[in-house]
Amino acid sequence: MSSAASPPPAPAAASPARPRSPRRVIGWRVRFAALSLIWGFSFLFIKVGTDSFAPFQVTFGRLLFGTAVIAVALVWKRERLPRGLRTWGHLAVAAFLLNALPFSLFAYSELTIPSTLAGICNATSPLWGMLLSFVALSEDRPTRRRVAGVGIGFLGVLTVLGAWQGFSGLDVTGTAMALLASLSYPVGWIYVRRTLAGGSHSHLSLTGTQLLLATAQLAVVTPLFTTMPTSFPVWPLLSVVVLGALGTGLAILLQYGVVAEVGPTIGAMVTYFIPVIATAAGVTLLGEPLSWNTPVGAVVILAGAALTQSRPRKSRKRATEDGGAPGADRKDLTATPPPVPAPVNS
Repeated sequence: MSSAASPPPAPAAASPARPRSPRRVIGWRVRFAALSLIWGFSFLFIKVGTDSFAPFQVTFGRLLFGTAVIAVALVWKRERLPRGLRTWGHLAVAAFLLNALPFSLFAYSELTIPSTLAGICNATSPLWGMLLSFVALSEDRPTRRRVAGVGIGFLGVLTVLGAWQGFSGLDVTGTAMALLASLSYPVGWIYVRRTLAGGSHSHLSLTGTQLLLATAQLAVVTPLFTTMPTSFPVWPLLSVVVLGALGTGLAILLQYGVVAEVGPTIGAMVTYFIPVIATAAGVTLLGEPLSWNTPVGAVVILAGAALTQSRPRKSRKRATEDGGAPGADRKDLTATPPPVPAPVNS
């Protein structure tokens, strides 16, 4: 969220905009790269964490440490949590749909499927979002470009799953959990748009409350379905800490910083890097197997997702003339971040 300190005032003969522009461009690119790496490695951290801890315990830990990071940011910026029972009620639902449920499902899925497959399933969120927006959001009308993107994307899903082989060798339950987790994100986005859009609260304030409520939900559920660990191995414990502090806390701050600086369209492009990094990390560091259909299907999925978010040339030109980033349609679910974080896998 924070940007680099402003440089000293330029001499009177120089344009004041030129010294700041290069620093700003380098800044957001570095943060974008860091965000892609953090979210890409999140699936590896989940896999390592679930080697020694129950999935609910991994989810509770990541939410706990992620909330701690956001709490520090709130104190630093001297922001308060929102007031009003209605707002907290909507945030509790958002916390379940955008954090507690998908985080838990991904953790459970990686008990039986590779982290590479979980990362690729996560990339289907824009496709689910586009399908749901056609039904739930009247302003998001289907176009041939978007429909084609959804069709291509789900063709990629079938390629990853090896549909022509009858899904042989595939753990159906684990894969279904990962896909359901990816579906949970756009359901949460739509709920947020319908209930919390247009409010006066800051992103950081809503984010902090949402993560706090998600942590409380897991604090109730975890003791009911798990027992206290008898040991805390270093690497699994460190993975959970990093998953929460970086993958949930810091990543959210980076996400909003990038979106605020360069717009939601470029910010949403992080989706295309996550499965690539997740696959590379799983294969090289965890030794997970990789068949040809997995990377090929992932490319097809990303191509379909990109097509659903693309805009005709006229729309891009109009957006630029209106002062926005090319393709930044403020009514588009998949390109516009809601007032509460809708992380890809934060």
